[in-house]
Amino acid sequence: MHQEAITADQLTPSGQLRHLLHLRGLDRRIILDMLERAQSYVRPLDQVPARDDCLAGQTVANLFFEASTRTRASFELAAKRMSADVLNLDVNMSSRKKGESVLDTIYTLQAMGVGIFVIRDASAGIPALIATRVEPHINILNAGESDVSHPTQGLLDILTIRQHKGRLDNLTITIIGDIAHSRVARSLTEGLAILGDNDIRLVAPPGLEPDPALYPGTRITDDVDAAIETADVIVTLRIQKERIKEKSGLMTNHEYLKAYGLTAKRLERARPDAIVMHPGPMNRDVEIEGSVADGPQSVITQQVTNGLAVRMAILATIARR
Repeated sequence: MHQEAITADQLTPSGQLRHLLHLRGLDRRIILDMLERAQSYVRPLDQVPARDDCLAGQTVANLFFEASTRTRASFELAAKRMSADVLNLDVNMSSRKKGESVLDTIYTLQAMGVGIFVIRDASAGIPALIATRVEPHINILNAGESDVSHPTQGLLDILTIRQHKGRLDNLTITIIGDIAHSRVARSLTEGLAILGDNDIRLVAPPGLEPDPALYPGTRITDDVDAAIETADVIVTLRIQKERIKEKSGLMTNHEYLKAYGLTAKRLERARPDAIVMHPGPMNRDVEIEGSVADGPQSVITQQVTNGLAVRMAILATIARR
């Protein structure tokens, strides 16, 4: 069985959030409630960060079997600011490297009293598989799953859009880059589809186009200039070379910037108040010109700030279900 085919119920019998594995199919009310809670945790960077004691006495394990900086750091800070005990584990210091199965790792930590697992894995279906095997009181949060799902990134991107646009419908949103391998694009489009009616344009170089069946209601093209025209939101994505087996056909960095990169000149095609986003890690002067990444329309730093608030909100949501 392909791991992505494994399904698990994200809700409790009473309809409250237990696991966050993907945004697909979530009730609109649940998403909006998490966004409102996240907004309540947002603080200016020169103020004391928001804190909450709703996880006091609980233990959160961050199991990152794939490299991460922003997601891992923000989940760790979020759990600590919710007063939880935090355990961080990566593949280089885990028994999984010695051949232990991921489920046996989970069972071991479950037996030590860990109640919330934050999972990042390069294989599709791992978070859902774990969610079907743990005890009823355990929560599983997906921190990035292959090219399939990254729900917390989707939520923080949606929160950022709402902060700057004041709404989540009737927007033109252009996503540019390696859509075929992007869990970020998957989760963002899934969440937006639940919350509003938008014109979503997906731009990918030949060979990196997504499966249209995974992106219903979107427009898929390789015409970057036309897709940026009148855009309200532009999201740039890196080429995920680590997921591409045959790299000989890829453009050089200079060729990519010229053909698909978001330059200051290209940005002029968008609406004057368009915002520029990037989930990171960012390759300057490849998918996005450095002057654009640091320019007045960039909200990339705000995305990072919102990532911490969103992860606090998710932890609070499952703690108070």
